[in-house]
Amino acid sequence: MPSTASRESATTPDATTTATAAPAPQEQPFSKAPAGVGGIATNADSTAQSTTTAAAADVNATAEGARAATATPEGTAKKKSVWREILSKRMGICVVTGFASGMPLFVLINLLSAFLRKEGLDLKVIGAFSLMMIPYTWKFVWAPLVDRYQIFHLGRRKDWIILSQVVLIISIGAMGFFDPQQSIGMVALLATIIAFSSATQDIVLDAYRREFLPTHELGLGNAIFVNAYRVAGLVPGGISLIMADYVSWTVVFNFTAACLIPCLIMSLFLREQNIAHAPRSLKEAVVEPFREFITRRGVLAALFTVCFVFLYKIGDSMALALATPFYMDLGYNLTTIGIVAKNVGLWSTVIGGLLGGVFMLKLGINRALWIFGFIQLVTILGFVLLAHLGQYGTPSVWLLAVVLIGEYGGGGLGTSAFVAFIAKETNPVYTATQLALLSSFSAVPRTFCNATTGYLVEGLGWENFFILCTALAVPGMLLLFKVAPWNQKDDSVAPSA
Repeated sequence: MPSTASRESATTPDATTTATAAPAPQEQPFSKAPAGVGGIATNADSTAQSTTTAAAADVNATAEGARAATATPEGTAKKKSVWREILSKRMGICVVTGFASGMPLFVLINLLSAFLRKEGLDLKVIGAFSLMMIPYTWKFVWAPLVDRYQIFHLGRRKDWIILSQVVLIISIGAMGFFDPQQSIGMVALLATIIAFSSATQDIVLDAYRREFLPTHELGLGNAIFVNAYRVAGLVPGGISLIMADYVSWTVVFNFTAACLIPCLIMSLFLREQNIAHAPRSLKEAVVEPFREFITRRGVLAALFTVCFVFLYKIGDSMALALATPFYMDLGYNLTTIGIVAKNVGLWSTVIGGLLGGVFMLKLGINRALWIFGFIQLVTILGFVLLAHLGQYGTPSVWLLAVVLIGEYGGGGLGTSAFVAFIAKETNPVYTATQLALLSSFSAVPRTFCNATTGYLVEGLGWENFFILCTALAVPGMLLLFKVAPWNQKDDSVAPSA
């Protein structure tokens, strides 16, 4: 997650957006850019040589114009029912692109490790392959290239989407033609290519989604994307593994790669939004996203935002880092864990995320962060209860299921609001770089903080460890007073029906 995050994948609410700055976005997701956007590029060109003060003003004006182009003006927005929102073409695109984004990650996490183990490789070698995940946490390094350059001149976003998907299909399909015992170097090379291509696809899909979704649909659209991302894991982590017992690995990897072909076909028909001018130089692509973010938010507010992105999910993430060993220590057998824990966890997260997206249409992103964050915090206490009861014997399987529904459902709610917040915090002019940077910050707890959980459990015991996880969720909630006040104007609320 990718982000882990997720996708396992974080702005000032667009309160300053002027309702008359641009016409309302058309309902079709393939619609061309609003006419007013061209003026943004012209204005930027005419002030390129101005003084530092004027240049800063131009960046702010560009940011306002770009946000206005993606916002839904309150007075002219077309009123739609919740079901029409959910079943719209825009949400269909979120489903397909979410599936395309999640598949390669689960190929690396589930399918590749099973492939290597089945072919007799040592666990140390298999463990070393986890280094292939590094591109997901460092993708912001080459995100400016995605913002700056076109490849096939089909469109700034469309070019990179198509390229990354073609490379992924070829490299995943090719994996099955090599014997890890004889060609471990080639397998490692293909895994690296998959990781870089997948991280690049995440960069551009995040940017494209921010650009074509109206502001009030960011919550629902990102929730649907994230859950499609998770469900994609059922292919390489389920269907493909079952196939491996009956057919060759060549067939398995080719089947898995072929599952991405429908996503590629849809990508060929995507139409660029063109709501923001492309950076005119690599320097601008690297420097301006950071300068614009700090200028728009202010140094202190920008620091609060970065800290919030780091802390909001840290307690929930750490609580789940050693979930399977925790279930085993409680005395549940592997069959129970596989049937109850894994299935309840997955579908509770999916349902929680989808409900979160629907609720955000009425709540808005700011208030959703408060409500869902509180639910996310409180449900960690279910693990405290299990750990306490575990001292006297294995708790009931039904209690385990109830706790997991709360924990994973609450985590799904929190993730849906969190991902939408990250998207809203970006300026559409510099979407790819800013989204990649903020989503990379959100992945730090998963990558580094979770690595300390084993030591913490050994020192504290399970019950005190989960109490600590609950306490670690509090600072992120307190930062909401600064980054998403409850009563602040929030353009992510859908127009009233």
